[in-house]
Amino acid sequence: MRNKTIELLQSHRSIRKFTADPIPPEVLDEIVTSAQWAPSSHHVQAYSIIVVDDAEKKKTLSELAGGQKYVDECPIFLVFCADFYRLSLTAEMHETNFEIAEVENILVAAVDTALAAENALIAARSLGLGGVMIGGIRNNPEQVKELLALPPYTIPIMGMCLGYPNQQPWQKPRTPKNAVVHYNQYQSKETLVRELNHYEDISSDYYKKRTGGVRSDGWTKQMASYLSKPRRVHLKEFIQNQGFDFK
Repeated sequence: MRNKTIELLQSHRSIRKFTADPIPPEVLDEIVTSAQWAPSSHHVQAYSIIVVDDAEKKKTLSELAGGQKYVDECPIFLVFCADFYRLSLTAEMHETNFEIAEVENILVAAVDTALAAENALIAARSLGLGGVMIGGIRNNPEQVKELLALPPYTIPIMGMCLGYPNQQPWQKPRTPKNAVVHYNQYQSKETLVRELNHYEDISSDYYKKRTGGVRSDGWTKQMASYLSKPRRVHLKEFIQNQGFDFK
């Protein structure tokens, strides 16, 4: 049942080192066009893509994203934004109300943006490129907004480094299928705990081998630590200031 598409999807690895080869304009065009053909809720298409190839802006974005040097080093950095600004213009054009203050709109825009980003990454990989998603673009959204001249009703959701791979990293094991896929009803807690313990062993072994024993904590320990403290609490105020003043 396997084919080239399935093999591509199941061979995902995040690429953080790139050759110096530039991405040809026609290749980039195919990537962003593929992004545009992602599914969209009610055909709202509530996202925009900022293509950043300016060296100084990439350097600044690298710093704003937490000092992730591959943002600076990649040939092209894409910033995927949830975007209702373009939709606000349709309300102006037709003199209608613009009811934006609903959580549903944020969900629609975030999903649309993520689908477009995934399409872009898959298209890039099919053309021999590699990339990595950068959530750190949300570390300093106000500065990102100023740097990229983002208008109201836009939110930087994720970045993406793109380029020709200069590394072959290991593939991280995924959560066991029995803990993710449920048939007709959600799995029992006992089943999930059993699968999570199994995954802890698998992921711990992966990190031991990858780091030569320097790191041994598995996925469940990592996630417990990750979710033990608030993260990016500033985003609520930024989103509200961008025009999404939730009711």
